[in-house]
Amino acid sequence: MSDPHKTEPQRIDTGEFDLPETTYSCDIENKVFQGIIVKTLSKISGIGLLEGRFLDNLMGRLDRIKGITTQQDPSSESIKVKIEVAIQYGVSIPQKAEEIQAAVVEDLNKMTGVRTSEVHVVFKTLLSEQQAEQQMPDAFSTAIDDEFEKEL
Repeated sequence: MSDPHKTEPQRIDTGEFDLPETTYSCDIENKVFQGIIVKTLSKISGIGLLEGRFLDNLMGRLDRIKGITTQQDPSSESIKVKIEVAIQYGVSIPQKAEEIQAAVVEDLNKMTGVRTSEVHVVFKTLLSEQQAEQQMPDAFSTAIDDEFEKEL
């Protein structure tokens, strides 16, 4: 016979003691994406940013970037990019668009891990050969690289 005063041990819900899984998150501001794109574009010959802003952007004044817009889509964890550039007369627009798109996708993915769902390149104006050379003078390239790396 069982003792009526004896109670069965209660089972404790161990779920209350389980620690929740750690959630990791990382946010990347649009200025970072824009800075990466500016640096990528600086390596491509025959193009320039609009209104002579190329050197300003490379010198770390990233708040003035004109012609580069990025839009993040949190649901698909991807980014859409629109780049407005000037192109040097005589350069093949379809080939240059493909070069820009491939380089931007590669650098953004490598540096941020974010998938690039769209790269829309708009050629807004033509550059003369002199203007194209003035966009990125060789004498400043090392100083610009150092300054840009500090900014990122």
